[in-house]
Amino acid sequence: MFAPALCSLYYGEADLLPILDAALIAIFLGVPCCWFFRKSHELHIKDGIFIAVFGWLLVSSLSALPFMFHGSIPSFTDGFFEMMSGYTTTGATILTDIEVLPHGLLFWRSQTHLLGGMGFLTLTVIFLPSGMGGLRLFRAESSPGQVITKEKFKARNRDTMIMLWWIYIALNVIQILLLRLGGMPLFDAACTAFGTVSTSGYSPKNASIAFYDSAYFDWIIILFMFLGGTTFILFYQMLRGDWKALTRNTEFRWYCVILLFFCGAVSLVLWKSGNYGSFMDSVRYGTFQVMSLLTTTGFTTADYELWPQAAQMFLYAVCFIGACAGSTTSGIKIVHYVLICKYMYASVRKLFFQPMAVISVRLNRRSVDSSIVDLAFNYFIINIIMVLGGGCFMVLSDDIGYVTAMSSVISALMNIGPGFGEIGPSENFAFISNTGKWFLAWNMLVGRLEMFSALVIFYPSFWKK
Repeated sequence: MFAPALCSLYYGEADLLPILDAALIAIFLGVPCCWFFRKSHELHIKDGIFIAVFGWLLVSSLSALPFMFHGSIPSFTDGFFEMMSGYTTTGATILTDIEVLPHGLLFWRSQTHLLGGMGFLTLTVIFLPSGMGGLRLFRAESSPGQVITKEKFKARNRDTMIMLWWIYIALNVIQILLLRLGGMPLFDAACTAFGTVSTSGYSPKNASIAFYDSAYFDWIIILFMFLGGTTFILFYQMLRGDWKALTRNTEFRWYCVILLFFCGAVSLVLWKSGNYGSFMDSVRYGTFQVMSLLTTTGFTTADYELWPQAAQMFLYAVCFIGACAGSTTSGIKIVHYVLICKYMYASVRKLFFQPMAVISVRLNRRSVDSSIVDLAFNYFIINIIMVLGGGCFMVLSDDIGYVTAMSSVISALMNIGPGFGEIGPSENFAFISNTGKWFLAWNMLVGRLEMFSALVIFYPSFWKK
C-alpha cells in the first residue's frame, strides 16, 4: 500500500490515514507469521493449493480495509467483492460512482490489477509444480520454454519468472508512455495501463474508456489487450532471439484467426446496421469490444446492448473463449478448444477414413499425451456445468432474470467484468444480494485459479495426511 499512500499524499486527500491504518494492520498480522514460520519447508502439492486458495482470500480481505476505513465502501462484503474482482482481473464493480473516490483509493483499486495480472501465472509455475491442469496445459502450449515448467522449483525457474515480471512491467510502462503522448493524464494513463496489460478492466472513469472518446486511445488499448492475451512465454522466447516461436505456437495462430473472424463479423454487422457513421468507426468499436471480451479485459467504449442482436450474439459467444494459456487472461482458453477440435477431427478421421491408423493430437508440432486431451475435455465440461448451475443458483438467490443470472456467472467465472442484462456495460453489481456477491466472488477465484485448484479443497481426501 506504499504507492497508493504516496498518491494520496501527493493529492492531499482524506484517504491517506485509512490506507496507512490498513497497511499497519497488514504489517502487524504479517510480521508474527513471518517469525513463527521463518523456517523454510519444501512445498508439496497440497501446500501450493492451500496457499493459492486461502492466500488470495486473505489478501482480498485485507485489501478491502482502506475502503472500509475511508467509508467509500463501508460493507465488508462489498469491499471483498471489489478487491477479489480486482486481484482476479475480473473488473466487476459494485461502485455506482467511481470518480468520487479519492486518488489514493483509485490507485489502490487499479494496483490490484497490476498485482493480480501476473499473480496467477506466478502461482501456477512456482507453487503448483505438478499435477495441476493449468501447469500441464501451460507446458503443452509452450513446450520450447521447458525451463520454467520443470516439476521442481529451482534457481533458474526463479530467474525466468523474474524475466517474465520485467516483461510485464515493461509493457505497462510502454503503454503509459503511449497514452501520455496522446494527452491522457498520467494518473489516468497508469490506471488504464494496469487494467489493460493485466486484461482486467478497472477504469478511473464511470464511462470506462468511452469517457475519452479518442480513436488513438482505443487503438493503443486494443494493441495492449492483444499483447496481454498472448502467451508470455512467447515474449520470453523472442527476447532470447527465438522469433520462430510465433509460427510454431499453435495456440497463438488460432488466437489471431479467432480475433480476425469475430472482429470482422461484429464490425461488418455494425457497418451494415448503420450504428456508426463510417466503416472505420464500425471497425474501431467492433474490434475494441471483441478484443475486450475475448481477452476478458472488460473495458467498454460503447453500450453494446444497444447494438444489433447479431453483434450481441457474437460478443456473447466470445465470452466463452478466452485468450491464450500462460497469459494474464482467464476464461476457458483457446488451447482447450484447440485440443478438443484436433481430437474430434482425429476421431472422425480414424472412424470413417483410416480405422487402422494411429492418429495423435499435435500441439506446437509435438504430440500431446492423451491425459492432456482428457483434461481439456474435463475443464471445458466443468466450466459449462458451473455456468449452468451457477445461473440457477443466482436466479433462486436473487430473483433476477435468467439473462442477468447467467451473464453474472459467466462474467465472474471467466473473469470478464461487464455482461448482459442488468450487469451490462452501463450497469454494475451493486444490486446483487450479499449471498450473490459471495457466490460470484468465489466464482472469480475459481476461474482465476484454473478451476481445479480451487475445487479440490472440497475433496475430503485433500484434508487427510
